[in-house]
Amino acid sequence: MIQRGEGVRRVEDEIRAEKAAALGRAGERLEAALAALRDLERGATDAPDEKLRAAYRAARDRARTARLHLLIQREAVGLRNHRVVDQQFPEPAPPSWL
Repeated sequence: MIQRGEGVRRVEDEIRAEKAAALGRAGERLEAALAALRDLERGATDAPDEKLRAAYRAARDRARTARLHLLIQREAVGLRNHRVVDQQFPEPAPPSWL
């Protein structure tokens, strides 16, 4: 028979594991969004057409949103200092051709 304290501990462990997994997924989404952005930058020429510019703006918006979601997820698990995120995943600046 599981004692009440043991059951609570197991549930708390599951909650912590899910928080960590959700944080990992948020980071993976940001990495994917940034990779898509870099791919578009590499495909750009000196004078990109409007279709590429629009695709880049949309990809940049997705990356910025994914970064915000990562910051929110970090806050939700109690991580208040985002210096590491700022260093590893700075907000993407627009290229000069945009």
